Amino acid sequence: MTHMTVKLTPTELELLSNLASDQLFRREFIDSRIPGYKSNPAEVSLGKRLVERLRLLADRANGISSPRRNGTTG
Repeated sequence: MTHMTVKLTPTELELLSNLASDQLFRREFIDSRIPGYKSNPAEVSLGKRLVERLRLLADRANGISSPRRNGTTG
């Protein structure tokens, strides 16, 4: 697995985590109602874990030491 480093400001990181969370919600609850849509539960689960990691990083960058969000772990 290749690892990448990306530099983001805390504001950019917060925006990215919010956009990713919104996209996951769409995939899980909206797209699933479209005829012919094929869900990928493993991808959604991975996405939820990624969003949680992004949010933890954003919290750290903003000086918040304990997790403040619930419901994103898969």
